[in-house]
Amino acid sequence: MKNPPVMDTTTRRWRAALFLFMLATGVSMASWVARTPAVRDALDVTTGSMGLVLFGLSIGSMAGVLASGGLVRGRGGRHVIALGAGLLVAGLLVIAGGAALEVSAGVFCGLALFGAGMGLAEVAFNIEGAAVERALGRPVLPVLHGCFSLGTVVGALIGMGMTAVRFPVGWHLATIAVAVAAAGVWTVRAVPAGTGQEEAASEGDDRSGGSDGAAESEGGGGRKPGGIRGQLAVWRDRRLVLIGLIVLAMAFAEGSANDWLPLLMVDGHGTSATAGSLTFMLFAVAMTTGRFTGGPLLVRYGPAAVVRASALVAAVGVALVIFSDNALLAGAAVVLWGLGASLGFPVTISAAGEGVRNASARVAAVSTAGYAAFLVGPPSLGFLADHVGLRNAMVVVLVLLGGAALITRALLTPSSGAGVEPSGARAPGAAQSDLV
Repeated sequence: MKNPPVMDTTTRRWRAALFLFMLATGVSMASWVARTPAVRDALDVTTGSMGLVLFGLSIGSMAGVLASGGLVRGRGGRHVIALGAGLLVAGLLVIAGGAALEVSAGVFCGLALFGAGMGLAEVAFNIEGAAVERALGRPVLPVLHGCFSLGTVVGALIGMGMTAVRFPVGWHLATIAVAVAAAGVWTVRAVPAGTGQEEAASEGDDRSGGSDGAAESEGGGGRKPGGIRGQLAVWRDRRLVLIGLIVLAMAFAEGSANDWLPLLMVDGHGTSATAGSLTFMLFAVAMTTGRFTGGPLLVRYGPAAVVRASALVAAVGVALVIFSDNALLAGAAVVLWGLGASLGFPVTISAAGEGVRNASARVAAVSTAGYAAFLVGPPSLGFLADHVGLRNAMVVVLVLLGGAALITRALLTPSSGAGVEPSGARAPGAAQSDLV
């Protein structure tokens, strides 16, 4: 096995910039989530109305994800990252203004801008990360996503502190916007031009954010499906349908915590807003820990067993949060929720493209299902919560996790040669298995 190339100054700066901005996006997302109780109180709206406000984030994020591929093909990853960073900063400032002025429509529009920025940057970051992987001959994408999770921990800590001292939510989010803007400027200057255009062209419309190695190693240079017809055709495979159901459940479990956990603790268990922010921080820490330490489990036991165990662990955590009347126990159970949800989304998406042809189309299709569940599904719980309460509404998450645990055999690789690929080109599953 030959040694990987030595990292030059340009590549080191390129990689560091991607890590920095992924960390910044995590901080910004967690800062918003941690202050949702304060924003809800400032707007003086019901839980159902807050769910409607949250749809701004869902709409913007899905629009950004769907538009990113074409923009990367035409302008390159650096241009799309710059555009995404600008929308992120603008969104945070509009949210801050909407909260300060107590205007729900303002917060909705700010979340739409913020989500569009996140969605646009999502594909571009992964394309750039895959390029750095090939340049170095070793994984980069797992650490890149780990930086986002780490950023959510940092953001949750900051949000908890700001909540504890009753710092105005508008000024808090505006300060985060300035920090994100600074990180964005440095990142755009460090990312080379043209890389995204080349990589997006090789990947087609693969919006999964994975490396193009799967398409190269498993597609064998054959015809690459594209367009709406090509994306719908892959769903004729029963195994892929089951994988799609699994990723839907796991993404829904993660997204529900991101959207509702602070309010769930405040409204459902009577904790303070500070304790609600602390609970979300515990979830973020658990997610980060799971993503950075799950690699050896995947190597030893395989994706089917790991996702089955993950779904069950998350289900236990969610059940304790729902049915326990002890706020301390419910808060501790969030750790199980986070650990269980941490690997489900990336591992399931990786499994969709392993050991089969047309891997990029399959991964893109499953990713779209996952993003839809992650972004659109959880806000709808707010409408249900208006009738049954937020704790009882989380039973939907519990049922989905239980169902996912029953069908994880679909994640077994259909051929023994899956995951074998040329040096320097990694499939999504390979990147996850080499996490540690």
